[in-house]
Amino acid sequence: MRILALGFFASLLAAQTYQTPDIIPLLASSPGDLRDVLTTYARDRVNLGRLYDGPFSGKRAAAIRGFYEAWQGTLGRIPFEKLDQNGKVDYLLFQSSLRYELRQQSLQEARWREIEPLLPFAAEIVSMYEARQRAEDLDPAKAATALARLDKQVRDLTAKMGEAKAKRTSANRASAAATQIRSTLKRWFEFYNEYDPMFTWWAAAPYKALDKSLETYSTQLREKLAGVKPADRDTILGDPVGRDSLMNDLTSELIPYTPEELVQIAEKEFAWCLAEMKRASRDLGYGEEWKKALEHVKTLYVPPGKQVALVRDLANEAMRYVEDNKLVSVPQLAKFGWRVQMMTPERQRVNPFFTGGEVLSVSYPTSTMTHEQKMMSMRGNNIHFSRATVFHEVIPGHHLQLFMNQRYRPYRSVFNTPFSIEGWALYWEMVLWDRGFPKTPENRIGMLFWRMHRCARIIFSLSFHLEKMTAKECVDFLVERVGHEYENAAAEVRRSFETSYEPLYQSAYMLGALQFRSLRKELVDSGKMPERDFHDAILRLNSIPVTMVRATFLNQPLTRDGVAAWRYYER
Repeated sequence: MRILALGFFASLLAAQTYQTPDIIPLLASSPGDLRDVLTTYARDRVNLGRLYDGPFSGKRAAAIRGFYEAWQGTLGRIPFEKLDQNGKVDYLLFQSSLRYELRQQSLQEARWREIEPLLPFAAEIVSMYEARQRAEDLDPAKAATALARLDKQVRDLTAKMGEAKAKRTSANRASAAATQIRSTLKRWFEFYNEYDPMFTWWAAAPYKALDKSLETYSTQLREKLAGVKPADRDTILGDPVGRDSLMNDLTSELIPYTPEELVQIAEKEFAWCLAEMKRASRDLGYGEEWKKALEHVKTLYVPPGKQVALVRDLANEAMRYVEDNKLVSVPQLAKFGWRVQMMTPERQRVNPFFTGGEVLSVSYPTSTMTHEQKMMSMRGNNIHFSRATVFHEVIPGHHLQLFMNQRYRPYRSVFNTPFSIEGWALYWEMVLWDRGFPKTPENRIGMLFWRMHRCARIIFSLSFHLEKMTAKECVDFLVERVGHEYENAAAEVRRSFETSYEPLYQSAYMLGALQFRSLRKELVDSGKMPERDFHDAILRLNSIPVTMVRATFLNQPLTRDGVAAWRYYER
């Protein structure tokens, strides 16, 4: 009976294709907008992702593609003209998001095909895992035979590693993929192991051998083909995505500029920062030698153990400032609903500076660091660097923004973009600069350092993904042009290219801030909207692309074809 039940379940699951829910009741429950439609879409996407969680799977790729195409069909049946302005914004963002996901799926499949020859065993292991998910019957003896055959295949590939040809970045990606395949195999094995005594009897030994072979193969890909030496924790390789992928991302973000144009914008903003930096340097008595003035500011740090108190006091200063000057409304719970923790030494390898939100994570030296690392951490988190960004992380920056996002139009979280999230926080650095928040030359240098840094992020990250700069050149660029400590620059580049950050993320700080600044000029500086109302209204729209914030504020005509391109940059 058990076998029949499992067989029925497997055939039922295999026959399923995704169908979107009935759109009529979803629209009826929230006339004028798409909040229930988008909530349903988001939950279905999460469920489908949990079901098809095996990596590099043809079935998964087909299922995900089918999901987005089904929702495209459903979206086309929604009466666009009957939606209110916010509903039309939701429609266009949803339409853009679905197109992006389908294009991205094609790009990801192409990247997989590039490394597939290095991983000829992957398809069979993933197929075994998916059969387990469908609860298909398993023959333990045949499974053991398959494991032994796969083990030989992987060992043969390892032995012939010297004959393989691949770019360093592709080999590094293949190494990471082999580790994922190994993890998938482990999940497959642990499902049966001990629960099926015959499976354990047959499969335990060949599984152990294959697991070890996969580990060795992944290591050899990284060391021999990618050229990363054993136990080398400092080499940063990264994996450039190319221009097509960047253009896909920019289209999705409603940014009507090419990567090359964005680099030019960053260079113009950098030139402004450099002129202001030299002005502050002259005020400190260092003349045009601004790096000497920067060096002076870096020596103004607090002793170990005192950084938390400094950051706390700076956060409270920023909170009082925005309230006293009626710049933005701050709910009572947001004022005291944040907390502080220390950042681990390991995390400081990719986040050398404090990070924020509801939790303000403070980066400062520990006893486990070398003397050089301790000094770089204190110098990089000095008083004036910290004062320049604490409001970026808490209030009015990330903490306030995320607090409001959870309470106003939370269904729009599916459209969250770093151009709004990071752009909002950096925009406040611009606002406070213009209002004279930095009182001393040291204060100004602290703020300018970070502004230069955000310009540099656009230049080095886009140049890297366009394959015009290597990761090592990016580190040197931050040290030479911005004045970073070497370890901090390396951590910044590692964070950019060897973690889960999307390719445009590092560009989004400055570019998003410039969008908000342009919109402010259009509405606040012109007298059309009070400053606090402007900021409060942005927060109540959730973190959507700034182009759509503008379309909402201006009540711009919107059609199914979208919104007019917004060339927002002026300098």
